[in-house]
Amino acid sequence: MTTSDNSSAWPDHKPTALLVLADGTVLEGFGLGAEGQAVGEVCFNTAMTGYEEILTDPSYAGQLITFTFPHVGNVGTNDEDIETVNMAATPGARGVILRAAITDPSNYRSAKHLDAWLKARGIIGLSGIDTRALTALIRDKGMPNAVIAHAKDGQFDLHGLKEEAREWPGLEGMDLVPMVTSAQRFTWDETPWEWEKGFGKQDKPEFNVVAIDYGIKRNILRLLAGEGCKVTVVTAKTSAEDILAMKPDGVFLSNGPGDPAATGEYAVPVIKKVIESGTPTFGICLGHQMLGLAVGGKTMKMHQGHHGANHPVKDLTTGKVEITSMNHGFAVDKTTLPNNVTQTHISLFDDSNCGIALEDKPVFSVQYHPEASPGPRDSHYLFRRFADLMRERKDPSQRKSA
Repeated sequence: MTTSDNSSAWPDHKPTALLVLADGTVLEGFGLGAEGQAVGEVCFNTAMTGYEEILTDPSYAGQLITFTFPHVGNVGTNDEDIETVNMAATPGARGVILRAAITDPSNYRSAKHLDAWLKARGIIGLSGIDTRALTALIRDKGMPNAVIAHAKDGQFDLHGLKEEAREWPGLEGMDLVPMVTSAQRFTWDETPWEWEKGFGKQDKPEFNVVAIDYGIKRNILRLLAGEGCKVTVVTAKTSAEDILAMKPDGVFLSNGPGDPAATGEYAVPVIKKVIESGTPTFGICLGHQMLGLAVGGKTMKMHQGHHGANHPVKDLTTGKVEITSMNHGFAVDKTTLPNNVTQTHISLFDDSNCGIALEDKPVFSVQYHPEASPGPRDSHYLFRRFADLMRERKDPSQRKSA
């Protein structure tokens, strides 16, 4: 075989995707999903399953997800595992970073290859880099701003990509909720999925719940419906007067992306009025952070955040430890909480605040995602706690233990 024949026998390993960090670091890989480029904050997620739920979680808006689990995509994708309710847009992660190339799906629920699904949703992907090294970098230096770029011909404006990554302001001070919240009010009655039955329907509701959508996930709504709630979802900027005019038995504050202090400019005054009304209130993730602001606390940007489905949290009200699903880069500063607020949960990884409750009002929240999707079901009891608060307010004699 001649030299020319020998060289043509080898596959072309020219990089077709880049991850360009704000400090100028360039990581080369192979593109997948949509072509183009996107800027965001790079985080790592330690979940071993549920990549479709993760990629469609609106809380990941503005972020590029590095999966620490090396094999992602081998169960394909389907329409049932999408977590966003705003199908008119494509809220969720801006990019995905993988160790290995996507293999063909091998799961009976698969309807589409992950690569085709990413293309359809406009999500840019990159594979073939050392994700362990990238994870170690994030742990040491924090979550970097970066640009992910994919071009089949391997042609990139490297100077322009570096400049874009360097100049992106980052998530601090950024309100991303307007891009993920629902465009209009709607009701929800779908209950959780059951084996060989699929999703059910809530047709005998016990409670009327208003859920404020800062980027809400479908499984949160399903679990609320499963606890006997007729759920009305309202947009993020709905006034407290409009919410309370619906005479809710409870108000839910959803998860969502971005800086809670920025979204709190318009959300916190609404939450304060809801609290003052005495209406049972339950918050998750961004909703928890803004509840913390509403009661007088402060929030802070985290070094590497919490992203994964294996985070241990201690419930200080029961002494039990639960394994939780988390996705947040900001946290409530527990040292700033006023005396009438009790810290109910803490992270066993770093002792950060993971839950609060008001001593004088039926109001509580958690930092993590008790609805999971993906993740364990250890924290589903919190939806029962919310139902018990609403039941007690309607009839104090009907209070149940958590």
